[in-house]
Amino acid sequence: MLTTMDWILISVILVVCTYSVVVTAVLVKYRRHRLNRLAYRQHTRAKSKADKATDSTSQQVADEALKLSQTFQKFVPQQFIDHITKSGSDHIELGYADEEDVAILFCDIRGFTGLSERMRPQELMGFLNSYFQRMNKPIHENRGFIDKFIGDAMMALFDHPGGNAEDKAIDAINAAMDLRKALELYNIRRIRKGYVPINVGVGIHYGPVVMGTVGSDDRMDTTVIGDSVNIACRLESLAPKYGADIIVSAQVLEAMGDKFPIRTRLLDWVRVKGREAPIEIYEVISHLPHKEQEKRFSVQPKIAAGLACRINKEWETAIAHFEAALAIFPQDSLAKHHIDVCRIYQSMLLPVDWDGALTIQ
Repeated sequence: MLTTMDWILISVILVVCTYSVVVTAVLVKYRRHRLNRLAYRQHTRAKSKADKATDSTSQQVADEALKLSQTFQKFVPQQFIDHITKSGSDHIELGYADEEDVAILFCDIRGFTGLSERMRPQELMGFLNSYFQRMNKPIHENRGFIDKFIGDAMMALFDHPGGNAEDKAIDAINAAMDLRKALELYNIRRIRKGYVPINVGVGIHYGPVVMGTVGSDDRMDTTVIGDSVNIACRLESLAPKYGADIIVSAQVLEAMGDKFPIRTRLLDWVRVKGREAPIEIYEVISHLPHKEQEKRFSVQPKIAAGLACRINKEWETAIAHFEAALAIFPQDSLAKHHIDVCRIYQSMLLPVDWDGALTIQ
């Protein structure tokens, strides 16, 4: 039979065992908590490193994409891309086409063939790049973009996003006059370095064009086509013939309206190659020195009257008007040109439905 001391001993032993179990459980729980915290810290550090690596990779990919995009825009203008994205596409596909009315500008170096024959290949490329660097700025500052470089020529479009026909025509006219200013500065630099100055001709037309992509699946290019492009190109080629710096079509002046202060004079009524309908062409003279403007503008009534008579086959009266213009401004090659044309047509057997337009090949 157990004594009182035995029961006391047993109670003590039970208390000690219970305490040991409780303490052990607390220690196990504490250790497990520490291990979990340690594991969480290690996971957090690892995740942080992974996130940093991912962020670094993402930033690198973003930087490379931006660089590629900037490089791509040197070949395909952003404004051309904008025409594609406005139709809902997010990338360029073969066969894409969009029609819009724009002002088209062509600019070409006069006498370039003879100039290039006197240059070595590397010298020629250096000259062209130096020239285009200066001609690029007036286009972009007037909300246009260069579609193509064609040898020594360049073709630019003026679509004035959000603007109307007037805005587009004015942008093109301003760009043409700014091109003349840029050329003057460039020629000053050329003369200082012992090079001969150069001259350029500019032609501008306003009308519909089709902007799209052509080629094949593995070689594609952007292009702008249409009758309006052909006209602008032909007008530029007429600049030397008429002794003009900038030639524009009647469509440009019509689109521009009469609010924009610009001086022009009527040049001719012509039919350009590749087009049946004739067009009126004008010379922009606002960029010329004031005295030169006055001289050219002073003969405008005589030139216009002579052209009206030519269209009606009134040869002698037409010649009389042109000779009167020549008497006012003897250095004007335009009056001389019209006298020669009248004398040639006067000796020709013309069709009954002849419309008076001078056919330009």
